[in-house]
Amino acid sequence: MANQELEDAVSRAIEEAPPRNFRESVDLAINLRDLDLNNPNNRVDEGIVLPRGTGQETRIVVFAEGETALRAEDVADEVLDNDALSDLGDDTDAAKDLASETDFFVAEASMMQDIGRYLGTVLGPRGKMPTPLQPDDDVVEVVNRMKNTVQLRSGERRTFHTLVGSAEMDPEDIADNIDVIIRRLEADLEKGPLNIDSIYVKTTMGPSMEVA
Repeated sequence: MANQELEDAVSRAIEEAPPRNFRESVDLAINLRDLDLNNPNNRVDEGIVLPRGTGQETRIVVFAEGETALRAEDVADEVLDNDALSDLGDDTDAAKDLASETDFFVAEASMMQDIGRYLGTVLGPRGKMPTPLQPDDDVVEVVNRMKNTVQLRSGERRTFHTLVGSAEMDPEDIADNIDVIIRRLEADLEKGPLNIDSIYVKTTMGPSMEVA
């Protein structure tokens, strides 16, 4: 559970944001220090399940065949089979559009080799290669979990952002999400909290409030 100071910072970020006629996301801006991010081993690249959800629509596409495809249709935004995958391989523009519109991809493990061949150059650089679905995995469970997942990815930049909720959510719930992210981040960094310079929370168009 997040502390009161963190919850108060979230409340101020939401309350002091000017009114907007669209649903604003709440984001975390993370600033790292004393890390050589030219070394890929030092970069942050984590999928984190938010305990209180994202408060946003998360678009998920599944590559699957047969029974798995049928089950995926109940929970995924789109299900693509081998024929559709082959078509995307011949249409780079369509593949790029799909990549930009989709938050996460899931694929049967047996299709991963073809996905790498047809879409690797499009999905790879965007950090959107599919999560492999093993034969024993429940596609419904995997997709539902990913709907509450955010990607923590620094690349070569010391400053990066991630979604932690929406302005309509309770500040306490957003604070709980932030607490989970900070704990995971500290556990992953070489020197833990010492590698974090500062962390700010803000709505899409609102002011930043320091939380760490």
